[in-house]
Amino acid sequence: MPSYIAARVPKSHYDVVLIGGGIMSATLGTLLHELEPTLNIAIFERLGRFARESSAAWNNAGTGHSAFCELNYTPLQEDGSIDISKAEKIAEQFEISKQFWSFLLSKNYIQDPKTFINSCPHMSLVFGKGDGEFLRRRHEKMTQSHLFQGMQFTTDHNQLREWIPLIMNHRKQTEHLAATKMDMGTDVNFGTLTRKMGRFLADDSNVDVFLYHDVKDIDPRDDGKWKIKVKNRMHPKKYEITSDFVFIGAGGYALPLLDSSDIPESEGYGGFPVSGEWLVSFKPELIAQHQAKVYTQATVDAPPMSVPHLDLRIIDGQQALLFGPFAGFSTKFLKEGSYLDLPESVNFSNIRSLFGAWWHNLPLTQYLVRQVAMTKDQRMQHLREFVKDAHEDDWQLKIAGQRVQIIKKDDEDGGKLEFGTEVVVNKSGTIASLLGASPGASTAAYAMLQVLEKCFPDKVENEWKEKLCEIIPSYGQKLSENPELTEKIRAYTKEKLELNY
Repeated sequence: MPSYIAARVPKSHYDVVLIGGGIMSATLGTLLHELEPTLNIAIFERLGRFARESSAAWNNAGTGHSAFCELNYTPLQEDGSIDISKAEKIAEQFEISKQFWSFLLSKNYIQDPKTFINSCPHMSLVFGKGDGEFLRRRHEKMTQSHLFQGMQFTTDHNQLREWIPLIMNHRKQTEHLAATKMDMGTDVNFGTLTRKMGRFLADDSNVDVFLYHDVKDIDPRDDGKWKIKVKNRMHPKKYEITSDFVFIGAGGYALPLLDSSDIPESEGYGGFPVSGEWLVSFKPELIAQHQAKVYTQATVDAPPMSVPHLDLRIIDGQQALLFGPFAGFSTKFLKEGSYLDLPESVNFSNIRSLFGAWWHNLPLTQYLVRQVAMTKDQRMQHLREFVKDAHEDDWQLKIAGQRVQIIKKDDEDGGKLEFGTEVVVNKSGTIASLLGASPGASTAAYAMLQVLEKCFPDKVENEWKEKLCEIIPSYGQKLSENPELTEKIRAYTKEKLELNY
């Protein structure tokens, strides 16, 4: 049992309360403690360990999302051009995360980078001449940006056999395939990373960590502070505490907690829960033939988080192959949540948004129904599009994490389904919440810098500025506009994180 399970009682008042023990709260708590060590900070996590939900290793793909392989970040425009602006933004955001983790290592707040991050090439793979031409043009456009220099492109079967021998087994020479490869890619165990930060906060800082404590309600007070109701899940005890600032980083449960705060900014938000499954293999002979993360195009009507990919994973020192995800549906907002989560989230302020999003996304609903109904044999048929000779006995089904996609108000359609990550902040900057999924954990440092900038603008511009530049050396600068800085930053993080590309 972790040493930081606390039996103590929460204080009656905190400067900062962080709800949830995932990568977001751990990142924000670490940043705030470093920027102002005198702050009284509390973290409340409903489960018995940090990173049990979305941040857990098997609950996400572990892809350090840097836009090297994710084709949905480089959409084809109506005029035939390829827009790489989103890819550049996400690549920069992941560089911020790498800088933050490098700082933690240099301060010895966390140790052993290979336990949470390892080099792993990122590849895009497409089938057919049409998609091959798109990938060639995408590669041409992306390599004009120094953020993606070093990306290789090929349609040559001999080269592909060197890169992805498992996928190339039993391929006909006449089959048209195209791929790009970026050796700078990574595999990240966000669960281990989060627990390292959580242990530092609990054992080596003045942050109060409370596991098995469930935040049930957040109410505004007349003096601008927040009244928070907390339940101890191990004992029949309930507490009421106050806080000057609240961050809701509770994964799918962020939505109902945000709604309980009654801030105008929360009106109209709804949630669409999506679950998933992986096919996983631990067979050494297969793993030896696939040492990369390989993404392809999403099928029609599939959500971005369901883009098929065959990945190398490194979790707790063990290598595995992971294929999927296969989308599913559950009314739970968390993997260890309640089946009443979705129906209880419906209210008068968001019912129009929910209905509008559903009505305008009927193909997505049909897609999810088909995915839920799939047998293992049908999932294996999808895998065989990647691995021609995949044997069912070599692969097992593993439940993935639960995600809640954002539904927002839309004047035309009533509601709109969003697939990104969004920070919601009230007008006074005293409460913030993170909603959404991908790219999620990979861009946690960037997302939490947004929280600081929106909620503590004066401090960020003044007394915290110098420290922020120490934590994130590129802070305030755009890497996409500065090749020399990009090269310097990447050399620094490569050394600190012990990457070997």
